[in-house]
Amino acid sequence: MTWDIAIAFLLLVGVLLCFVWERFPPDITALGLLVVLIATGLLTTKEALSVFANPAPLTVGAMFVLSAALVKCGAVDRLSALVERSARWPYALVILALFILVAAISAFINNTPVVVVFLPVVLKLARTMQLSPSKLLIPLSFAAVFGGTCTLVGTSTNLVVNGIITSRGLPGFSMFELGWLGLPAALIGAVYLALLGNRLLPVRQMLTSILSEEERREYITEAFVQPDSPVIGKTLAEAGLTRQRGIRVLEIVRDGVALYLAPAEVRLKAGDRIIMACRMTGIVHTRRTAGVDLVAELNLGLEQIAAHEGSLVEAVVTPHSELVGHSIREMNFRQRYRMVVLAVHRQGRNVQEKLEDLTIVGGDVLLLMGTDQALDAAANSSDFMFFDRARVPAKPQLGKIALVVGVIAAVVTTAALELVPIEIGALAGCIIVCVTGCLKTNEAYAAIEWNILFLIYGMLAMGLAMEQTGAAAWLAGNAVDGVRHFIPDAHKGIVMLAAIYLLTTFLTEILSNNAVAALMAPIALGVAGELGMSAMPFIVAVAFAASASFATPIGYQTNTYVYGVGGYRFSDFVRIGVPLNALCFVTALVVIPRVWPF
Repeated sequence: MTWDIAIAFLLLVGVLLCFVWERFPPDITALGLLVVLIATGLLTTKEALSVFANPAPLTVGAMFVLSAALVKCGAVDRLSALVERSARWPYALVILALFILVAAISAFINNTPVVVVFLPVVLKLARTMQLSPSKLLIPLSFAAVFGGTCTLVGTSTNLVVNGIITSRGLPGFSMFELGWLGLPAALIGAVYLALLGNRLLPVRQMLTSILSEEERREYITEAFVQPDSPVIGKTLAEAGLTRQRGIRVLEIVRDGVALYLAPAEVRLKAGDRIIMACRMTGIVHTRRTAGVDLVAELNLGLEQIAAHEGSLVEAVVTPHSELVGHSIREMNFRQRYRMVVLAVHRQGRNVQEKLEDLTIVGGDVLLLMGTDQALDAAANSSDFMFFDRARVPAKPQLGKIALVVGVIAAVVTTAALELVPIEIGALAGCIIVCVTGCLKTNEAYAAIEWNILFLIYGMLAMGLAMEQTGAAAWLAGNAVDGVRHFIPDAHKGIVMLAAIYLLTTFLTEILSNNAVAALMAPIALGVAGELGMSAMPFIVAVAFAASASFATPIGYQTNTYVYGVGGYRFSDFVRIGVPLNALCFVTALVVIPRVWPF
């Protein structure tokens, strides 16, 4: 082992720990790694910057845009409506229908928007079937994951691995080549969930279940502090405007400006306008409080801010939300969104206390209350994804649906026939959907998950450093030597294939699937070189195992979304995901050597 190899391993361990620690966003960690690789001399500047010539991230970004165009034109909404027709079917048939439809769509567009579109549909389906949503949401996520493993463009992981092997001079995957493994695995997964899902999946309650019926019928109203009121100079608690009396103060407006301070810290002044969420008992108490009158009952020429029934909704915080990393107080949440956070669901538990100081993380589910106008405004924000409020589907535009579907079909077909490289075809498709008005330019840029692209670039640099320093070859050589001492030559290929698969699937359960793919692909190439075998079996194992993440809610983004929405616990994924991981492992060991011989 040389010093360069030792430094490469230290950096690798360090970046993996940073991913698990989550103190910094993964994309920042990855770009920081790229800079450190140059600073330590493991890569020259030219070598490090060469990763930006890899076509994989460009293709991934283009597929984000095409996926957004397909969602915007209403095509996915029209397909999702088919799910609602299955409400009267038995559970097993519903799961099969849902699985087939979602997997088929996810095979050609990005998984996350598919789950986002289907989420409210599945929740409505659960209500119609009188089922807990937790019986359907994990199958929704798993179907999207399986669908992505069936084609080259189904998931960014496949594109990353394909970009690595083509940059090494090896032939890339054809469009449907990975389907030889992905389709059998998806079929097994569908049958597994249909037969055992109802038994293994838990009954979990959503956030609204922690409120009583009376609490759900709160009203948002406004009170005015009269100049001669005895409550002047008192806090809300001293004035009796407390939760114990059925009153929840949302904010205080003074001289036309919402106070930044938390309502509990404010001493009331004449002319203050108090915006409250009240149960009926709270409204009665407010009317009885001397010198505090409801604006709706006054004739002072004041513009009334709110006097409507408050609506309760649940929303998941998106990974890229501005809320992430900040507390509710720091974000001045009440004034920013005109809503109040009643509770937070995180990692299988509901949090109701000290919410103002709780630091928000991606995947948190917030129980929000506000007027319909405030909720409609927040629904257009990229900070939340609402899922228990009727979603307004994209307005179907038949002409644009035909155009977008045609463009995606052309991209897939030309790549499958090897007429045009996938990255060029996908980029051309993006230009067409923007020029024809199917997607605005700013919408196209917004659709790209830039953090994923920069994560890929940083990990491609790490993989290149592993190769350039000899770290990948050293690791592969020692692994192969260890196998030779215990395993006959006739079986060493299948044993190393199993080892590569298990290591990849373990890492992808705790790290980003793209990061794992970029890291493991060079190691798989090194193992193949040491064994003197074809690299394709090992590369396919990396591509599939890096996507097949079922045992934790953090291994795949769609799992993280449904984790909070369904009120799941971490152990729920372990219970249903570990057997599914085992089935995928066995399927891979059976299929890969037959389709891609050693």
